[in-house]
Amino acid sequence: MLSQWLKESNYTVVLTGAGMSTESGLPDFRSSGKGLWTKKDPSQIASTEALNQNVEEFFQFYRQRVLGLNEAKYHQGHAILAKWEKEGLVRSIITQNIDGFHTDAGSENVIELHGTMKKVHCQSCDREYGNEKYANEQFICECGGKLRPSVVLFGEMLPEEALVQAAEESEKADLFLVLGSSLSVTPANQFPLIAKQNGAKLVIINMEPTELDLYADLVIHDRKIGEVLKEIDR
Repeated sequence: MLSQWLKESNYTVVLTGAGMSTESGLPDFRSSGKGLWTKKDPSQIASTEALNQNVEEFFQFYRQRVLGLNEAKYHQGHAILAKWEKEGLVRSIITQNIDGFHTDAGSENVIELHGTMKKVHCQSCDREYGNEKYANEQFICECGGKLRPSVVLFGEMLPEEALVQAAEESEKADLFLVLGSSLSVTPANQFPLIAKQNGAKLVIINMEPTELDLYADLVIHDRKIGEVLKEIDR
């Protein structure tokens, strides 16, 4: 059914969440017991406040995340989405993830709602560097300002441009695929609804049930995203 819809669709938009990243071996934030925020309080360590007042712990926390990220890589699901984009089957990807794996895999039209851990930038002069600065424990810019990951921290707004772009893509969709998102966080959980209101078919592939399952035309639980996409790709 899904492979048929994909063929027939003129404008397929994909939304990816933490479930896409965990298949690459990255920890997620909210799953009970294993999520990162069950061990650390985000407001204390991954916030604008921490960057200004608890900076050593902030640097070390994000350095560990950079090291973990740089050891992992994209999986077959990311590669298949990139292939589908080249074949014209997928128009754009909206992602809640900050691992940069969609771009690594070759997808070009990627909207990163929460920024990317692949880069760091200076809080003072905005100059950008690769994340190897953090890996090498270089936390200060040449201008003397603090380097910070190019991600949305707790206490910051999501980038306006990305939100507008994501909403516009959702409106254009006639097929909207959700891959590995619990759809419990606003505003990301609004995009499937925007697509649905504009006549799109909605497909949700996620390990656990989501709050929007009742609106979906097809729901797949308890299966790895990479495997499902591989089956469709055949």
